[in-house]
Amino acid sequence: MTVQEGVVTVYVPRDSAARSVGADEVAEAIAAAAGRPVHVVRNGSRGMLWLEPLVEVETPAGRVAYGPVAPEDVEELVAAGMLDGAGHPLCLGPTEEIDWLRDQTRVTFARVGVVDPLSAGDYIAHGGLAGLRRALSLSPEQVVAEITESGLRGRGGAGFPAGIKWKTVQGAESDLKFVCCNADEGDSGTFADRMLMEGDPFTLIEGMTIAAWAVGASEGYIYVRSEYPDAIATLRAAISTAYDQGWLGKQVLDSELSFDLFVRVGGGAYICGEETSMLESLEGKRGMVRAKPPIPALEGLFGKPTVVNNVLTLGSVPMIMADGAAAFAGLGVGRSRGTQVFQLGGNIARGGIVETAFGVTLGELVEGYGGGTRTGRPVRAVQVGGPLGAYLPTSQFHLPMDYEAFAEAGAMVGHGGVVVFDDTVDMAGQARFAMEFCAAESCGKCTPCRVGAVRGVEVIDRIVAGVDRRKNLKVLDDLCDLMTEGSLCAMGGLTPMPVKSALAHFPDDFGTTTEEGR
Repeated sequence: MTVQEGVVTVYVPRDSAARSVGADEVAEAIAAAAGRPVHVVRNGSRGMLWLEPLVEVETPAGRVAYGPVAPEDVEELVAAGMLDGAGHPLCLGPTEEIDWLRDQTRVTFARVGVVDPLSAGDYIAHGGLAGLRRALSLSPEQVVAEITESGLRGRGGAGFPAGIKWKTVQGAESDLKFVCCNADEGDSGTFADRMLMEGDPFTLIEGMTIAAWAVGASEGYIYVRSEYPDAIATLRAAISTAYDQGWLGKQVLDSELSFDLFVRVGGGAYICGEETSMLESLEGKRGMVRAKPPIPALEGLFGKPTVVNNVLTLGSVPMIMADGAAAFAGLGVGRSRGTQVFQLGGNIARGGIVETAFGVTLGELVEGYGGGTRTGRPVRAVQVGGPLGAYLPTSQFHLPMDYEAFAEAGAMVGHGGVVVFDDTVDMAGQARFAMEFCAAESCGKCTPCRVGAVRGVEVIDRIVAGVDRRKNLKVLDDLCDLMTEGSLCAMGGLTPMPVKSALAHFPDDFGTTTEEGR
């Protein structure tokens, strides 16, 4: 959008997190108190959640940030010259020079917080559609080869190579194929999907359209949990704009591709984070796990070949196609290529979004970016990878954020959620919660998950109470093995991970010895 000369542009986030602490009121207060023409842009959040609402003012030298700004601070800030980028105790200086942002490598989140999320002009001005235009200039086979060479893996629990999945769908014979985005972000301490959908929805749309061209799909669905009303509204508005711009629909960008995209709202069942449960829900059925084979890549939505990826995976695709596979593969370590969007939450001083190349250590994230605990007490445990991820002690802070390194340590990177606990946490209680959570969220289809989680709560209670502790530890160990090996999906299969890690690293909380815990 062109802004008239002499009109100051001010950015106030429309992100749900910022709105929850008064961003709407701050935007209104700025417009009322400015005393001269201002153009208020409701951008996404930069991800520094402890500084929200974060206000940025466009100056000839670049954007200057102020935060956290409360509505009652606005008049004083305006009087102090905020609209000219003047200093104030809340002034953080040039936004791009804030240490927390400057040291990141933003790829998927490159535009989040920078652009107006619903402005097609902003999107193109900041590199949008470059990936799609290049993809459409290549054959579908070349696009799949590019994604494979980039080393992109699913930004979820399994870290499965995206290129292999796409090639499988591409090679399947069918009159109809689908691309489905699983945006049912249910892991505790994760919010990157929501922030990308609210802050840069066109990136997700572009990524899904590239996937459609690559595999021969004509329809796409974004499955969003009902707890994300702002993300749902933003996506629907962005999709409408994309149709108007010719980015969706018949002959996308005057190419041979025709692709229709829809938003579907889920009921908030954690199990629908699992791909086959999501597909069942999309078909109008109760969200329950399907047995595999057949895999969704061959028989997915309505029995047709289907690409199922999550938001961060599909959000990485435009950059890969725009800059080439080598640029993405040049980031990261080992088989973990590119960047991951880590989400710092829990008892942490500076919570928010950190996008950086794989290989950053757990300690660098928690102590460096996160600044330790919010309470000021020592960190005792960190859970990585959602409610089914392992609990790690500070002695494991040297671990690099890398799929293989975490797997070797009995943990998982998962969706990149990092939840911090101080030294007051009861780890036996946390282990019990994992079983209790599984019992509540299980789809109920398989016995190891449905019944095993209920028995797990009971056994942990007996261990903590000191009832036949050694025998019950053996029962718990056997139960965890059964759930891991016998469950139909990761819901039951991963529930033992937080339990076993808590026992191994924090045996005192269970009243056991270190040897018994192991």
